This record gives sequence, structure tokens and C-alpha cells, in this order.
Amino acid sequence: MLLKDFYSVQDSKKEGDTYITRIKIDKHHKVYKGHFPGRPVTPGVILMHLFREELERHTASVLKLERATNVKFMAVVDPNQDEYLTLESEIEEFDGFVKLKGTAKQKDKTSLKINALYRKAE
Repeated sequence: MLLKDFYSVQDSKKEGDTYITRIKIDKHHKVYKGHFPGRPVTPGVILMHLFREELERHTASVLKLERATNVKFMAVVDPNQDEYLTLESEIEEFDGFVKLKGTAKQKDKTSLKINALYRKAE
């Protein structure tokens, strides 16, 4: 886990080819003291890393980001507005790689869309 105690998994299920995971963000985590005081915003790099951790759980693999071909930050994730975040992950595994098409949503509002390729560690 990148940031200890930053979030906890509340629910995770698979619907067709998509994993849907609901997490609860600790709105009192120290990351928000600097990003930003009085107006907490979840850093984009942390949102991207949440997907990597999600993929590692579902594939039982250690992964390294090979490339992100499409990353769109569409809305601020403010844990004071809603401390829950839903990650939707379409995963395809092949030849030592894991391909992701992911969407992060807060209150049904899309916060992040990401297409990425990860390499399985050897």
C-alpha cells in the first residue's frame, strides 16, 4: 500500500468483465495536511496508484506501470464532500502484462478515467 491507512476496501465485486470496488478514504490522513490545507484534494498520482493496487489484488501479482496511454482527471476528489470512491476496472491479462481501462467515481460523478498497461514483476 502506497500510503498506510489512506483507504479501506468496503466492497468489491465482479460484474461481467468489470471489477467494481468501493473504498473509503480517510479524510483525516496526513496527505491532506499539505494537499491542501483547508481544502483537501486527493492527489492525482494517488488516484492512479489506487488502480495499480486494485489490479494487484485481482491478479495476485506485483505490477509496474509500463505506460498510461490516456489519463483524464475530470473532477476533484474531496473527501469532505464524500469519503467514498468507486473504482471500476476492466482488466485484460496477457504475456506478462495487465491492461486496464479504469474509471474512478465519487457520488456517481466521474473523477478519473485511465487506460494503462502494467508489467508483471518477475
